[in-house]
Formats: sequence, structure tokens, C-alpha cells
Amino acid sequence: MSAGLGRVGAGPGRVGAAAVVLVATTAEVLAHPELGEGLLAPWERRRLAGIRVPGRRDDVLAARLLLRLCASRVTGLPPRDVEPAQRCPGCGRDGHGRPYLPGRPGLGVSFSHADGLAAAAVGPGPVGIDVEPLTRRPGPVSVLRRLLPQDEVDAACTEPDPGPALLRLWVRREALFKAGRGDVRLTAWTDRDRAAVVALAGADGAAGALLPSLSLRQAPPSGR
Repeated sequence: MSAGLGRVGAGPGRVGAAAVVLVATTAEVLAHPELGEGLLAPWERRRLAGIRVPGRRDDVLAARLLLRLCASRVTGLPPRDVEPAQRCPGCGRDGHGRPYLPGRPGLGVSFSHADGLAAAAVGPGPVGIDVEPLTRRPGPVSVLRRLLPQDEVDAACTEPDPGPALLRLWVRREALFKAGRGDVRLTAWTDRDRAAVVALAGADGAAGALLPSLSLRQAPPSGR
């Protein structure tokens, strides 16, 4: 996979000591030699068959495959042996809701997809990730004020171009929501090669550096 499909933390197999975070375009994921639709479980393929927009279908497929690659690097299992599941915390039913790895309660997992982009994360404790295109503009502001801290929205709106600031607030909020906790470490960065904004919540076992697969790169900014 191309350089920039990053990995945070130590090598695969050190469960509880490292997290793996990957961000890619959908095309990069679908071209990866280890990944393919045949890795999906039957229930995932049934859900995929119900998506009528080809681009969205590819994004969903890419995110689910990328999650398997993250889990493979953390656990040391080949991607074909990684079987993520989902369970809804509201209704308690399987097949939708928050993803998890059966038999590995200490690992948190999360994935995201949007308009030709995919992101996934696996690491110790609660984990949440969100990715959005740089050009996306959440809104309207009246709705954002109900969903996000009002003072932060107001501060973003004072900038000459509030769109990017509001987008950063949005991905941070989504990552925290997916992690299911508001008191975890929050990291956000811009992947300019993929024109994406990414936020990661949790993954406290991750090291500070972002190490792409084929070349070193500057670590993303971190902090709440």
C-alpha cells in the first residue's frame, strides 16, 4: 500500500502495548494485495449488497477491510482470520452498532469512511476514529451549536474561513462518540496527501509517532 497508510505504535502482536491506525483512500485499500471482499463475513456481504450507490459501497467495503488490516497488525493474525463483529448498545442486537473483536475484550476497534476515504484503528481500551474530506463543511451552525460545545463553535465562527475549524470540531466529536467515552486522549491531524481530516479518540497505548508503511513522516498534532 502506498506510503502514508500509517501505523501508530510498536509492531504487530504486542497486544495491550500498541495501537495501529490506518488512513487511506478507498482505491488504495481495494488495491491492497492482502485485502478483498472475500474476507467479509456473510452478514457483512449481505449488508454490502443492500448499498445501491457504487461509490458508497466501495467506501464501506474499504473501511471494513482496513479494520481487518489494523487488527491483523495488532494481533499477529492474518487478515483472513480476523472476524470483527458489531453489537448495538441500545437494542443489544448484533450486526449493527459499535464494532468489536470477539474474544478480545481488551482491544477497542473503530472504522470510518467518507467520499473515497477510509480509516480504522485498533488498540487497547476504548477507541474511536473519524475521517472526513478536507472540503466537507458541516452545518448549519444552528445545528452544530446543539451538537458541539457552543463556545468552541462560536470561536470557530470568528475565523475568516470557519469551515475548516468547524470540520475539525466535528471529526473530534465523532471520534469521541465512537469511543463511547469523553475522557480519553484525543488526537486530530490533516492528511494532505489524501485531502482528509482525521480524529482519533483513545488508543492510549499508542506511541507518539505516526509511521507510514513505506516512509517516515511528521507525527500528527496531539492533545485535547
